[in-house]
Amino acid sequence: MYWIAFGDIHESTGLLGSVPGLAEADGIIVTGDLTNRGDREAGKRVLDDVARYNPRILAQPGNMDTDGVTAYMREQDMDIHLRVRELAPGLGLMGVGLSTPTPFGTPGEIPETTLVQWLDKTYTLANGFDQLICIIHEPPIDTAVDRLSNGQHVGSPGVRAFLERVQPVLAVTGHIHEAAGADRIGKTTVINPGMLSGGGFVRIDFDGKTVSATLESV
Repeated sequence: MYWIAFGDIHESTGLLGSVPGLAEADGIIVTGDLTNRGDREAGKRVLDDVARYNPRILAQPGNMDTDGVTAYMREQDMDIHLRVRELAPGLGLMGVGLSTPTPFGTPGEIPETTLVQWLDKTYTLANGFDQLICIIHEPPIDTAVDRLSNGQHVGSPGVRAFLERVQPVLAVTGHIHEAAGADRIGKTTVINPGMLSGGGFVRIDFDGKTVSATLESV
């Protein structure tokens, strides 16, 4: 079985039809930033576009999404923000969306302390899973997936500390568009696919025992 994960859609869904295996995937995971400060209807339009290819969607808001987008996800029971879902027996998925403050004053910003609290609280819901995949919109600091084009690292220390401590099998992030790539924190593979309009996505495979993930591009 496998899932396709991507994010930072920003209302640009034109490449969805070019993602190989999208319709056949066991599910689609959207990591955040569906819209550009969009309301409920903007979020619905994006998710409707995704559902045309595969209706099995799990999603969370990013910092560019409003409360209305989050509310729509909850209404459709597809939200993973501050939740843990079972993907397969023994394999769980937890989500934490939004981001710490940016220079742009976006709708979904929270203090670093809140992000850390959310990570810890959500992780308590993951008991009982042999393996865990984390979908965290904000990337961990000092990695290949949080670096701006000028070389500055702008990720979260709290996310990095969480991954160092918990060591999930995989963390899929986003938020920093130009930092598409992959890295490792201990045993954890960390992947940021970048913007969907740039063609990036993550394929997550599970054979019943082992999770493997690859950064791919259309």
